[in-house]
Amino acid sequence: MQLELRHLQAVCRIAEAGSLGAAARRLGVSQPALSAQLRRIERATGGELFVRGRGGVEPTPLGQFVLAKARRVLNEMDALGAEARALAADAPLRLGCIMLVLLDGLLARTDLSMSGREITVDLEDSVTALSRMLGAGQYDAIVYGEVNDHEVALPEGVLVRTLVPREPFCIRLSARHPLAHLDRIDLADLAAESWMTLVEDDDGGPEALTTACAKAGFIPSLSHRITDRKMHYDLIAAGRVISLSQPTALRAEGTVLRPLVGSPVTGRIRLAWNRSSVSARQAELLYRAAARAYLANVGNNRFHQEWWDAHPELHPALD
Repeated sequence: MQLELRHLQAVCRIAEAGSLGAAARRLGVSQPALSAQLRRIERATGGELFVRGRGGVEPTPLGQFVLAKARRVLNEMDALGAEARALAADAPLRLGCIMLVLLDGLLARTDLSMSGREITVDLEDSVTALSRMLGAGQYDAIVYGEVNDHEVALPEGVLVRTLVPREPFCIRLSARHPLAHLDRIDLADLAAESWMTLVEDDDGGPEALTTACAKAGFIPSLSHRITDRKMHYDLIAAGRVISLSQPTALRAEGTVLRPLVGSPVTGRIRLAWNRSSVSARQAELLYRAAARAYLANVGNNRFHQEWWDAHPELHPALD
């Protein structure tokens, strides 16, 4: 077997994630499939690339050598794509987004025709993938979230602007849940629940949930990881799981959204763009479009509208 770029990317993802399971999720493949691919790569390179350690997998000396070469090759390919993209002045502006609620209204508000650029929007479920693709020139701009104190590492040549500095996450649970009648829920009262595993596993969300639950005196039982929104909501409506949710999330039949006492988990929403492919005018248009898309969803839930109105210092600057 000859090594291809996808093989080099797989090796780098395993090293970055620190485990096959986490790397598989970021690559969008099953762990058995990634394990089988790694074995084929190791046969091609002539030896074992990773060993299992206390904190996950660690590269062997051969693995470190292959990683260094792989990163150099991938960086060169990233540079090639970005430089070629910069020369194509009439190409559409490509926006990548994490699965944020505001995306539902973002396209309707972009209107980059004023700046002479069309726009395309793609969804990802990994902040790491978004950042890397931004650095590779595969996206010109990205909209993403960070939870609690987590900060996403961004590539060089990128500018970033915060859309929403802070929003309190809430809980989605079945409308038949014994706590559904409460105006707000204490996290400690959810200790016996099964939780939906967060789709975005590299934005600080899993760590924030685990930390908040630990402070509340329990370890959350994580049982499902589903990207299909309808299936996600159906499981909650059936009372099988609960989940963290953005406070701007839409209502779903059979479920309710409730804020948490003390707001133990908070998020922020940010916009980042490549200076070489997005002008200051286009970046401003993107910022305004994303901000208005968020504002259009603030009223989806009365509790968040009240919280938002009480925190004008967090509102995006649209003057």
